[in-house]
Amino acid sequence: MSEDVRLVAWVRGQVQGVGFRWFTRARALEIGGLSGFALNLGDGRVQVVAEGRREACQKLLDWLQGGDTPGRVDGVTEIWDTPRGGYDGFAIR
Repeated sequence: MSEDVRLVAWVRGQVQGVGFRWFTRARALEIGGLSGFALNLGDGRVQVVAEGRREACQKLLDWLQGGDTPGRVDGVTEIWDTPRGGYDGFAIR
């Protein structure tokens, strides 16, 4: 049985101005079943919020940590939570 979860990830590195949010949205849509957003933060990080099945969220997290992203990821901090809902698809903010 798979549960629905909420993943919040903060991605550090050279992740702004390189298409990171666009590629994150494309990857989320490719995985399927995810809703949420990718947002540039003022300190240079990108925040990614994804809700959906645990396996789908884990795939997105693995991609964020995996080195196949645009730019350069120096690290990812994540928290897992219960879904809050309210997202229409996966957005770039």
